[in-house]
Amino acid sequence: MFDELINLVKEHSGNAIINNTDVPNEKNDAVIHTTAGGIMDHLKNLAGSGSLQSITDLLKGGNLAGNKEVTEMSHNIAKSISEKFGIDLSKSEGIVKNLIPTVMGSLSKKTHDPNDNSFTMDGILKSLTGGSGSLGSIMDKVKNMF
Repeated sequence: MFDELINLVKEHSGNAIINNTDVPNEKNDAVIHTTAGGIMDHLKNLAGSGSLQSITDLLKGGNLAGNKEVTEMSHNIAKSISEKFGIDLSKSEGIVKNLIPTVMGSLSKKTHDPNDNSFTMDGILKSLTGGSGSLGSIMDKVKNMF
């Protein structure tokens, strides 16, 4: 899943990272990897703490710009970019402000698209639980959340 997530971030990173003068060109791939890693880490933390409702809220789509988890995820990723690459925190926040909601919206769309198997709910949940959870067992726990 991580490679697909990197590709998804890369697909949407044009103005936020690739064409951003605050991000040196030689750091573009590293910032993309840091962003994808931050998304993955946040989702794994949610899964590890049993916050399945938060995960399903993120994956059901809609306007994610004001979503609490997207806001927290964006802040953590911006902080990580700032620390790793010496980019001012306010500029790092500018990088992720629209990128993270866009990537999460695209992830949600791909998860629910029967013609696109790059992301499936089962695959996402297995990645987040280290392969220990199956869609059936996890969905039994969350079936009333939608």
